[in-house]
Amino acid sequence: MVHVLSSRVLLQPADPERSRRFYGEQLGLPVYREFGTGPDRGTVYFLGGGFLEVSGRSDAARSPSVRLWLQVEDAGAAHEELRAKGVEIDRPPVKEPWGLVELWIRDPDGTRIVLVEVPPDHPIRYRPGI
Repeated sequence: MVHVLSSRVLLQPADPERSRRFYGEQLGLPVYREFGTGPDRGTVYFLGGGFLEVSGRSDAARSPSVRLWLQVEDAGAAHEELRAKGVEIDRPPVKEPWGLVELWIRDPDGTRIVLVEVPPDHPIRYRPGI
């Protein structure tokens, strides 16, 4: 078995500065560390229990199958905050049939991001008998 000590999602944006503004300023993700220098330097952000690294540069088309799932405390409040910061909203918060409240946005390169609120009574939070 592989013993994983840490993990992170790696993104190589078309425009690293634009992506750093999006993830750092608009989404407000705290910086874990930075490395290198200049416009192509790497920035690693905290993502709750993981990390997101924005480094390098790539003009390759983004895969529609790659998505980021970020749990937030309040999807409605996140929606208002993101709108106020000029983030384009793909879909406002909606309570899904499976009980999660989901808000959909995209990063500057088109990577889909779902911000998820887990209601207090959802099975993810509480499983009777366990």
